[in-house]
Amino acid sequence: MHKLKNKILLAAAAAVLALVYLSASFGVSAQVAEVYLGGMPAGFTLGLGGAQIVGVCEVLTDDGAVCPAREAGIAVGDIICSLNGVKIESAADIDKVLDGSKGKANVSVKRGSERIDAQIQPAEDIASGKRKLGVLIRDSISGIGTVTYIEKGSLRFASLGHAVADETGKLMNVEKGNIYQCSIINVVKGERGRAGELKGLFLNEKCIAVADTNCATGVYGNFNKQYDTSSLKSMPIGESTQPGKASIYTTIDGVTPKEYSVSIVKVDGGNKQNKNYVLKITDKGLLDATGGIVQGMSGSPIVQNGKLVGAVTHVFLNDPTRGYGISIGNMLGK
Repeated sequence: MHKLKNKILLAAAAAVLALVYLSASFGVSAQVAEVYLGGMPAGFTLGLGGAQIVGVCEVLTDDGAVCPAREAGIAVGDIICSLNGVKIESAADIDKVLDGSKGKANVSVKRGSERIDAQIQPAEDIASGKRKLGVLIRDSISGIGTVTYIEKGSLRFASLGHAVADETGKLMNVEKGNIYQCSIINVVKGERGRAGELKGLFLNEKCIAVADTNCATGVYGNFNKQYDTSSLKSMPIGESTQPGKASIYTTIDGVTPKEYSVSIVKVDGGNKQNKNYVLKITDKGLLDATGGIVQGMSGSPIVQNGKLVGAVTHVFLNDPTRGYGISIGNMLGK
């Protein structure tokens, strides 16, 4: 698996030209004083709550090329929720319903927050003899990200530090998803103008956590109660941050996170896009291995003065040694 396909990368040259040196306090939940520190890679498979249409196409029939979806007013981005009253979760579900039906089909799709019901006339493909809707389907998204923290007791986790978004940058409507243990097997180094990436493999088919929320500050869910936390590092939550030395915990080989030195060069607690920190990687070993911040590193926890203060979120395309981070106060409580 590779990085989450929909991760947003920034070419933010202007952001590193005129830095405002601030110290900031961030509102943190009084109920979460200490957590298990993350930094470990995870393989994400997130369901979309149906079969999302990523393209419409012509179906070649005896009467010529037709596009049933287009004729029914179904568009790219719609999510097919049901067909002839049967819940749809995958392209295979659509084929199964169409194979067992004749004539027009009743289709229900979700478009943003709106639910649309329509009738569609499937077309018989001349090559396969199968009835088709003329749609290209995506029913889930998969990739690699980094866990930021796991709450003690509840084992609720936070990861990524930013939303999983579609190709247009719009937050995706993600439903229940599975999280798997992942091992990093290779690194593509970042260069000026081109983002690097972590490459990894899901280690087995047994999920270690379930995701239930995708929002502006990351992907959240709960680790299984059987998950072994004995090797994880406990870390108090930091309520204030200032420019200066810090560390990130991330994994660039195998499954175990390591500590790397960084510098927080800007603090902006009031940023409404969760770009609360500008970071610069200073660790020579990390720079030699990755060139700086790379895709798949999102969610790597930021630690200052022995406390968890945030997570890495983005890389500057013009300078991969720098990137943005989100404050821990903005990530807690989701």
